[in-house]
Amino acid sequence: MAMAWLPTWLEKFSFSYSILFVLVGWLLYLLPFNLPEPDPLRENEIVLRLSEFCVIVTLMGTGIKINRKFSFKNWAVPFRLVSWTMLLCVAALVGLGWWWLGLSLASAVLLGACMAPTDPVLAADVQVGPPSDEVEDHARFSLTAEAGLNDGMAFPFTWLAVAIAVQGTDPANWLGHWLWYDVGFRIVVGVGMGYLMGRLLAYLVFRLPKKSQFPETHDGFVAISATLLVYGLTEMLHGYGFMAVFFTGLTIKNYESTYDYHRELHDFTDQIERMVLVVVLILFGGSLARGLLDALTWQGAVIGVGFVLVIRPLAGMIGLWGAKVRLREKWVISFFGIRGIGSIFYLSFGLSQANFAEPNEIWSVAGFIILLSILLHGVLATPAMNYLDRRRGAKDLKVD
Repeated sequence: MAMAWLPTWLEKFSFSYSILFVLVGWLLYLLPFNLPEPDPLRENEIVLRLSEFCVIVTLMGTGIKINRKFSFKNWAVPFRLVSWTMLLCVAALVGLGWWWLGLSLASAVLLGACMAPTDPVLAADVQVGPPSDEVEDHARFSLTAEAGLNDGMAFPFTWLAVAIAVQGTDPANWLGHWLWYDVGFRIVVGVGMGYLMGRLLAYLVFRLPKKSQFPETHDGFVAISATLLVYGLTEMLHGYGFMAVFFTGLTIKNYESTYDYHRELHDFTDQIERMVLVVVLILFGGSLARGLLDALTWQGAVIGVGFVLVIRPLAGMIGLWGAKVRLREKWVISFFGIRGIGSIFYLSFGLSQANFAEPNEIWSVAGFIILLSILLHGVLATPAMNYLDRRRGAKDLKVD
């Protein structure tokens, strides 16, 4: 109920509703109520499915609301973020986790993989708005497209962590299979299924009713149906369902870019997303109250602060070196690499696939980074975007 009004009430304040629901969860679990266990290690399957559903619903809405046509030129900045910037973030966390925290190599790689993606769920304040005819600015478009792309690109590193945990550190045991299957095959299937299913669904919704007696639909729940259908089929083919769902939404939007039905589809996914998000945030707050950070050392805390304030911003600026984007927008894009529900999914997914030596330590560092991101980015997102809007002239809004 509160989620129906909070986003509107808090629009004028430098305060994200995510902070409020984490606080509510923390307070609830301090009270002597017999509430469901929020321990992500003991309830890994529930954490996995809740976060998985939340992310795929968000990715469909993310694809639908992007106006900019998909091409290597128009999407040059997001491609830089999901390649150079992501690789640098993963490498930094793997190195620090292995060398300084003393994690096993598999655990360090899993930590880097789950912290690599910019979250599509909690990044609404720095993303483009609902489908419209407005031209997108560089910062909002780049952060939205990055969130849509790299929630699939983080999967190969998660599978890498699983491979090391199961088969050992010798690359001869897993490198070849990982490169052609987890990096190559799964990505190709994910993107291919997303495009093909997007074309098919767009044809059924937009074109077929005009050519035949096929009934026209205006139901927003088609977006959820399409999300589950595409995700399920792609996973059955061993592709990355996250990428498929995002590219399905993007293909539908590009197929009929001015159709009002896109707004209906987006709004329905947004409502479902926010309902599930409240549950996840309250449980996350509850896990903090019940000891999620008990295994956090001062070294882990330093790594968490350094990752949010130094590693991600610097990796973002390195990735955007030479990009035709104003410096102030580069800094905003680099800084707002928000971590959240996607990170929770990848961590719980990795732990469901193999036994890792230090699960409590990984969850503590990851939970601390997510909490820090929710607090810091939640407070600074609105002022930063308002600052860019004030400084941005008409020429800055020109789409490539």
